[in-house]
Amino acid sequence: MLKHIIFDVNETLLDLAALDAFFAGLFGDSRLRTEWFLTLQECWMTNTITGQYQAFGDLAQGALRMVAARHQVEVGDDQCQTLAAGIKSLPAHKDVHQALQLLNDNEFVLIALSNGALEALQQQLEFAGLTDCFEHIMAGSEISQFKPAVATYQMVAQRLGIATDQMIMVAAHAWDIAGAAKAGCRTAFVERPGKVLNPIGTQPDLIGKDVQDVAIKLCAGKL
Repeated sequence: MLKHIIFDVNETLLDLAALDAFFAGLFGDSRLRTEWFLTLQECWMTNTITGQYQAFGDLAQGALRMVAARHQVEVGDDQCQTLAAGIKSLPAHKDVHQALQLLNDNEFVLIALSNGALEALQQQLEFAGLTDCFEHIMAGSEISQFKPAVATYQMVAQRLGIATDQMIMVAAHAWDIAGAAKAGCRTAFVERPGKVLNPIGTQPDLIGKDVQDVAIKLCAGKL
């Protein structure tokens, strides 16, 4: 049974819906939070494809300004700072604490891996009460790379002193599943609301309706 589990953080573990009030206040429509996060993904994917690296926080603010320009809304530094603070103050999804505790009780080694800066990731996990659940906390910023670049998953394996095929990547994003699989990891997809797999893309080894469902299946030896 594989014992090393990597968790994506934003959306997989932490609930970005906590930012809805900010987007509703700024744009009059909380649904633009989804547009912002998709725009942010576009920004870091562009960095990855073109071999550039800009800090996650800068990209998050840039994505906010892009959405504002698209909808002809004025956004200043104050709003950008409010968003930055909000990202560091996200609650965990309701299923997460119990799921991680179950995995810890069954002696899995848990690793948090985020595209955000390491310090910001540590603040996020501390706010959500998840820090003690993880034996390792890592970020793409440590090697100036974003997931789904293969190097991010290889970084984890190298630091743990194991092969990538000894790790399971758990994520609510099809692109994260694809990147981890390309690196040689086993994968588990979390079906958060609105998150779907590419029917012609890389398919995960395991699917769960939430993190608790994935945890139960892993403890049952499904991978």
